Amino acid sequence: MSKPTAGTSQKRIFSRKDYLAPLPVPTGQKPSDMLNIIWRKNEVFLDIGNYSIGSAVMGLWPLVMLSAFMGYLFRHDHDEMHIFAVMTTLVIGIPTLLLIYSLYRQVPLPIRFNRQRREVCVPREDGEYWIVPWESVTAAATQHSSISQAGKNTMGLLFIGFENPDPMAKEGNQHFYWGFNCGGGTSAMALWECVRSYMELGPQSVPDSRVGVAPYEETQIGSIIMDLRKGNLVGVLWGIFCITILGTYFAEKLQNLKLSDPPELPYPTIIEWSKPLPPEQWAQPSPELCAAIAERKAELASQDQST
Repeated sequence: MSKPTAGTSQKRIFSRKDYLAPLPVPTGQKPSDMLNIIWRKNEVFLDIGNYSIGSAVMGLWPLVMLSAFMGYLFRHDHDEMHIFAVMTTLVIGIPTLLLIYSLYRQVPLPIRFNRQRREVCVPREDGEYWIVPWESVTAAATQHSSISQAGKNTMGLLFIGFENPDPMAKEGNQHFYWGFNCGGGTSAMALWECVRSYMELGPQSVPDSRVGVAPYEETQIGSIIMDLRKGNLVGVLWGIFCITILGTYFAEKLQNLKLSDPPELPYPTIIEWSKPLPPEQWAQPSPELCAAIAERKAELASQDQST
């Protein structure tokens, strides 16, 4: 079955799917690493990871705040407090134990995009890895909307897929997909452009890695202080809300703790594969990709002129 052409979209009443690759043609969006998927970047390769302990903290923290508030309300009612304590243990205690357990687990290995060889190293289970041609990578942005009494709710993902180059691969080990919860639509395109622009344009075209310890101005506390100095009261109040209600400060610190030293690919062959090549040995894009990129750029230019 043929794959949809990159640059095309399928739109329905409550959903939309944008096909971004193959072949990896421009999306028209500026690269934006809103999920901090760039773990390591240099002239040879780009490591992207899909690990977010911070999201788990931000999902659990509001429950902690709600439980603390309800505990305050029930503090004089011993019967209600007893029932509330049991419920809190089940609702918060189990996820907290799972979160603590995940902190002791190793961070999953990143996927490495080698722009000089135009290949991708995809780590798999049990020390296995795939070497996949860059131009065979699949990418799609999906977006779904629902309407309820609370209004319209839109969710979306960026999917990046890889096919096992071994034609004799067993069933269940033929495809591998990564999903990034970035909202779909233009957000997913901007996230995908971090990878596509690196491979086609170079490292200078994409943001630097921000995992680990961020500059002080980009931390939660630093951002609040900067807004306070600028007299941005709305920014200060929003920062305080995020820290106290959403738990973003603790999410930030745990994320920095786990990704302060992103994991390296441990395979000796890949260590050699990741070394720089002389420019005359660099792999070149296929004629089909060059033609598809030129056609897509002309299409985007005509869209800009029409608007």
